[in-house]
Amino acid sequence: MNIDLTDKRAIVCGSSQGIGKAIAVQFAASGASVVLVARNEESLRKVLREMPATKKQNHNFIVADFTKPDELKTKMHNYVSENPPVHILVNNTGGPNAGEANSADISEYIQTFSNHLVCNQILVQSLLDGMKKEKYGRIINIISTSVKQPLKNLGVSNTIRGAVASWAKTLSSELAQYGITVNNILPGATKTERLFTLFKNRANATGKSEEEVSGEWLKEIPAMRFAEPEEIAYAATFLASPFAAYVNGINVPVDGGRTLCL
Repeated sequence: MNIDLTDKRAIVCGSSQGIGKAIAVQFAASGASVVLVARNEESLRKVLREMPATKKQNHNFIVADFTKPDELKTKMHNYVSENPPVHILVNNTGGPNAGEANSADISEYIQTFSNHLVCNQILVQSLLDGMKKEKYGRIINIISTSVKQPLKNLGVSNTIRGAVASWAKTLSSELAQYGITVNNILPGATKTERLFTLFKNRANATGKSEEEVSGEWLKEIPAMRFAEPEEIAYAATFLASPFAAYVNGINVPVDGGRTLCL
């Protein structure tokens, strides 16, 4: 099976590093023109220079801060007005700080809800008309295995990720008639800055070393290793392709078997 995304345009959020960057690179390697989205322009330019490209591809980037949803809405409207259509959207935003749900400040819930669900909604609404006209749309949300099994000490993240999953399932039913699918990828522990930050913070809170914390996490993963960002990207590339036209409204764990439920 050769996945070919030639003549498809994709917007990949959080693509200056980690999972988002890996997805953007894999989409480009599969022939798509990719629009990178993140808040650090210098990092975006660096990734843009690293992207594989042919003469048929036109990669670009949008500098956007998801803590400013009105600004994101304006930038997306301006981009789509000048560059229609976009066929593929990858919603991917960094998670909130660790901590228990009961002690989290209300502002953490509000800000995380805005960063994730509100901004996802803005992005979808910006692209929906073009997807409908093309009769082709792929909306892929990078969430977390916590939508199936809450993760310890990630109270705010567990809560908001679950909301995004339910939002996506609802959209999948509404949009299927237009040739648009909506699916969620649930990464397990993946070698990104986010994971290493969680290790560091947990080590500081418990007095353990980062190596001890890392070892404790590994014991919960049947594969006995952490995921590479590229492994998440492969799943996203399949869901973005024509081969996944009848895959809709599902959660896809990519977690080495860590999640202990179906």
